[in-house]
Amino acid sequence: MKEEIRKVVTIVDETFIEGCKKAAKPVRIAAAMAVIKNPYASQYVQDLQPLIDTYSARLGRMLPEQAIKALGISGKEVEAFGKGALVGLRGEIEHGSAIIHTLTFGTPFRHLCDNAQTLLPSAEKRAGAGASLDLAIKHKMDPKTRSHHMSFEVRIPDAPNDDEMVVVAVVTDSGRAHPRIGSLHNEKKPNTSP
Repeated sequence: MKEEIRKVVTIVDETFIEGCKKAAKPVRIAAAMAVIKNPYASQYVQDLQPLIDTYSARLGRMLPEQAIKALGISGKEVEAFGKGALVGLRGEIEHGSAIIHTLTFGTPFRHLCDNAQTLLPSAEKRAGAGASLDLAIKHKMDPKTRSHHMSFEVRIPDAPNDDEMVVVAVVTDSGRAHPRIGSLHNEKKPNTSP
């Protein structure tokens, strides 16, 4: 199977004021998105390994590298991350999942982010060109660090075409602007006694 990347789109979002209050540190999020050909559009294929072999390792390295570079930081400075796949209308959600839910995608991504320990949160869906995808973001070392639980909306006006997919990596160098709900580690367990 031949790799076919139509385009790569990288966006950076910087929030300076959130909820009528200036952030002590701007919340900076970058997403890198690859628009790729879906070789299995309009057909059912049992074995998705050729798709995984063609795209997972390459995109698992290229996309986080691009997102980290867009923020102008090192992988050590990444605090939280996420991934996603938007599949065109003639594909299956499973096609996008096959690419992003593999160690060949996740391991290089986590390695680039200073050997991150948590699972990469994800979002995937099937939709037409210009559709949005809300990416889940969590802390790279501790999934209970609520200050870094965020979502980030991405879209590309001309993608995915019906026979394409958009694969996404997202990174940030901070948590939310004004986190006040504390860590899940510190939350008291509810009293369950009668």
